[in-house]
Amino acid sequence: MPLPTTAHLAARHGRIHQALDELSLGALVVTAAANVRYLTNHAGSAGVLVLTRDAAHLLVDFRYREAVERLQASAAACPDLRVWDVPASYDEALLGCLQEIGATVVGFEAAHVTVARHDWWQRNTQGRQLGIGFRPTERVVERARIVKDGSEIETLREAARRLDAVAEAALGAVRAGVSERQVAAAVEAAMREAGYERPAFDTIVASGPHAALPHYRAGDRMLAAGDLVVLDFGGVLDGYCCDVTRTVSIGPPSPEARRLYTAVYDAQQAALAAVRPGVETSAVDAAARQVLEARGLGAAFGHGTGHGLGLDVHEEPRITRPRADVPSVPLLPGMVFTIEPGAYLPGFGGVRIEDDVLVTETGCDVLTAVPRELVSL
Repeated sequence: MPLPTTAHLAARHGRIHQALDELSLGALVVTAAANVRYLTNHAGSAGVLVLTRDAAHLLVDFRYREAVERLQASAAACPDLRVWDVPASYDEALLGCLQEIGATVVGFEAAHVTVARHDWWQRNTQGRQLGIGFRPTERVVERARIVKDGSEIETLREAARRLDAVAEAALGAVRAGVSERQVAAAVEAAMREAGYERPAFDTIVASGPHAALPHYRAGDRMLAAGDLVVLDFGGVLDGYCCDVTRTVSIGPPSPEARRLYTAVYDAQQAALAAVRPGVETSAVDAAARQVLEARGLGAAFGHGTGHGLGLDVHEEPRITRPRADVPSVPLLPGMVFTIEPGAYLPGFGGVRIEDDVLVTETGCDVLTAVPRELVSL
């Protein structure tokens, strides 16, 4: 997939420049790897970005200098980029950069900077009388990332499309007498074959009573006749994450298993029908939750209905009940997130059905095409 172009990056920078003005900051220090990549296309495991209104200052060590130079010679070049060498310490190089460019009021990503690192910045700027003041910021780049641009949507569509082949391999591996780990290994081999860089998270294969544990990891249990099996997997394609969950039955499902599955399926359909511009994220969650509550399964649904997808597998927007730390936001075209209601009965098992959706001007596109029917294997 092609990288975001210089024009895409320039538009992203523009949104951060607006935030700098609103927060009265001269510069923003970006340390979260996903945020550095979003603003520069630099995908290395190390790097610090200092974004000002007139330049993007990227600090990298020798491991990444050649890769950055190649990027800058391509259509994916970062606009107004100045590359700074890091001979030893990133923090020493950062203070040198800030001093040379004359930054005095500097924001930093509070959620991504340790207390120890911040203390080191403070001690050394004050001790050297550099005249730099650091101010914590929250979600400046994350808020910009919440609406995907054309480049991101193209990649997310392709990432979701490739899950079809992975799901086929997963269903082919599920049968009585094999272990959860064996199924997970088949899923992850299929992801490599499909061209994903890596799994987006630890593959979940939860069988029988384990299916009542929403974030269970594949273990040594052998799948058995009568089990419900929750299969939750996703891959990373060109940095972007996809995520799908299907629940299958080993042999004919019991009446209780079918009741549980039908309720979750109907809850997901209600949530999908609620997705359109202007609707609050909490209203989408409520649409799913109301169905399960009406079926006597409200207490069995303890997590949110979905989460944003992008450079992180869990990002904004959060499709959940409103909380002080996760405010509800109105949906906008270009948002991409999961819809994944579930119901979990301890000692029996559980059901979750998850798809990736894109908010459009009139509703939503479901990006994942894996069939949702309860399959008996």
